[in-house]
Amino acid sequence: MELEDVLALDTQAGRAALAAAGAVPGDDPLAAASALRARGFEPRLAAAALTQADLRRRAAAKFGPDAAGMLFTRAGLEQATRGAVARRRAARLAAAGVRRVADLGCGVGADSIAFARAGLRVQAVDASPVTAAVAAANVRALGLRDSVTVDTQDATETPLDAVDAVFCDPARRTSGGRRVFDPRAYSPPWEFVTGLPGRVPHTVLKLAPGIDHALLPAGAEGEWVSVDGDVVEAAAWCGPLAGAPRRATVLRGSEAFELTGTGERQAPAGPLGAYLYDPDGAVVRAHLVAELAEALDGALLDPTIAYVTTNQRIETPFARPYTILERLPIALKKLRAALRALDVGALQILKRGSAHDVEELRRQLRLDGSRTAVLALTRIGGAPAALLLTPADGPGAAAGR
Repeated sequence: MELEDVLALDTQAGRAALAAAGAVPGDDPLAAASALRARGFEPRLAAAALTQADLRRRAAAKFGPDAAGMLFTRAGLEQATRGAVARRRAARLAAAGVRRVADLGCGVGADSIAFARAGLRVQAVDASPVTAAVAAANVRALGLRDSVTVDTQDATETPLDAVDAVFCDPARRTSGGRRVFDPRAYSPPWEFVTGLPGRVPHTVLKLAPGIDHALLPAGAEGEWVSVDGDVVEAAAWCGPLAGAPRRATVLRGSEAFELTGTGERQAPAGPLGAYLYDPDGAVVRAHLVAELAEALDGALLDPTIAYVTTNQRIETPFARPYTILERLPIALKKLRAALRALDVGALQILKRGSAHDVEELRRQLRLDGSRTAVLALTRIGGAPAALLLTPADGPGAAAGR
C-alpha cells in the first residue's frame, strides 16, 4: 500500500468504499472488485478498500471490535501487539506513575492506542510515511487524537526530553518482509535500542520471543508473554520498571497469570511419576521451569528437558497436565506394534529433546485404529523415551492398557 492509498481511504469517499468492501459477500476477489467498480468507485480505491476489508477481518483476533474501523498494512498487522498484551503493558506503565510516553516504531498504533486509553499522553513516531499515516488514521478513528501525536520520524532522531517513559518496538523484518533474528540487524540499531534506558530510565523494549537472555540490558526484567498457549513476545522492563529478574505472563481468555523467578535455577531430575506437565512456552522461554517444578512439587524427566513429572495432580495455568499411561518402546517397529495393539489411529505427538521428525514418524507408524492417543517423545535420564499420555485436564485419549 502506498501513502496515496492511505490518504484516499481516510476521506469520505474512502470510508464509503471501505463500508462497501466490508459488505461484499463471498470470497471471490475478482467479483468483489467488479461489484465495487459497478458502484462507481475508482479501481485503485476499490482495490485498496477490499484489501483493508480482508485485513480488518484478520485483525479482529488482535484488536477485537476496534479492527472494524482501523486501517492496516500487512506487515504492520503481523507485527502489531495483541490488544490484551498492549492493555496490560499500558496499565503497568500507568501504575508506575508514567504520564508521557514515546512510542518509537509505533507501527499501526496498537500500543499507542492502549497507552492513550490508560490515560497517558503519547508521542508516536515511525520511520515509514505509510505506516505513520496508518497509525494517525487509527488514532483519529478511535477518538484519541487529543492524547496521541503521530509523526514520520526516525526513532534515533526523536527528542525524548518531553517524555518520562519510552516504549521501543524495533523492526524485526527486512524491507522485503523477511524475519530478522539477529538483534544487531534490528531497526533502529541494537546499540540505540539498548542505550535508551540510559537516556530515559522508564524504558520498555518489545523483543522477539527468541531473544538471548544475555542480550537484555543489565538489571532489566525479562518478560515472556503467551496468549492462549502461543508465545507472542518478550519485553525488557528497564530501570525503575524492573520487577523480578524473569517473568512469564500467561494470558488465557480474560485471565492473566504470572510466574516470576531468577531464570537461573536448575530443577532436579527425578523418577517417572504418574503425571507429565508440559510447561507453557512463556515459562520455558523465561527459564522458569525450576520455579514451576517447585510449585508442582515435581522434578524433571531429564536435566536438559523441560518436562516436569509428579505423582500428584496440581492445578496450574503454567503447564498442560497429562496422565502417564505407560512407557513405550522407542524403536519404530516395537512402537508401531504397541500402538496398534492399543487400537490407536489418531495420534498427537509431543516432543522435547527428540530428533524425530514428527510428520515422518506419523507416516512410518501407519496407524489405522479407532482410538486417539497422545505420545511424548523425549529423554529420561539421558536415554530416548516414548510415553503414552492422556490429557489430565479434560476429556482425552481413550487409549490405555
